[in-house]
Amino acid sequence: MVRKRVAILISGRGSNMVALIEAAKDERYPAEIVLVVSSEPDAEGLKRAAGANIRTAIVEHRVFGHDREAFERALQHELVQLRVELVCLAGFMRLLTPWFVRQWEGRLLNIHPALLPEFKGLNTHARALADGVKQHGATVHFVVPEMDSGPIVAQAAVPVHEGDTEATLAARVLEAEHRIYPWALKQVAEGRVRIEGEHCLIDGQPVHKA
Repeated sequence: MVRKRVAILISGRGSNMVALIEAAKDERYPAEIVLVVSSEPDAEGLKRAAGANIRTAIVEHRVFGHDREAFERALQHELVQLRVELVCLAGFMRLLTPWFVRQWEGRLLNIHPALLPEFKGLNTHARALADGVKQHGATVHFVVPEMDSGPIVAQAAVPVHEGDTEATLAARVLEAEHRIYPWALKQVAEGRVRIEGEHCLIDGQPVHKA
């Protein structure tokens, strides 16, 4: 089996990155994590990746000021240099331009802490609690130029309990994230996912919530 070469982009602690790295330790897993790139030089995730003997790189956005294209071209250079085939965003706190997204169309995944299309953007747990929803969760989706709007590969729902705080709800959602991101990457790396318009099919079947 030829494993797909995967890069993970982070900005912080990289807990979803660790979940992907752990899954990829199994030689039967169809993806190999070959690179972790951080936009923040002091991101905790860099140490965790290095501890797993994975190559790391820093492309610090502040160095490029407001020149987002220069930042992304530097990022692209790192990915091309390592012959990366798939890219996973894992707490990468930079909005990507349409230029970069087009370079990786159908090969760029993100995980979002909500059941998209609900609660796009930031502060998802606080907003879910404020709205009084009974179900919250996580979504893995392909990245498109519009934020948090790409075709969905996997979703997992978790209950919202009476008395939940942002912290307790976030912890429950994070467990779901760690479960579905490795699963979603596996489906994509195995070529089982097909994008049709704004939706994904897995083995020809629509995506369902886990």
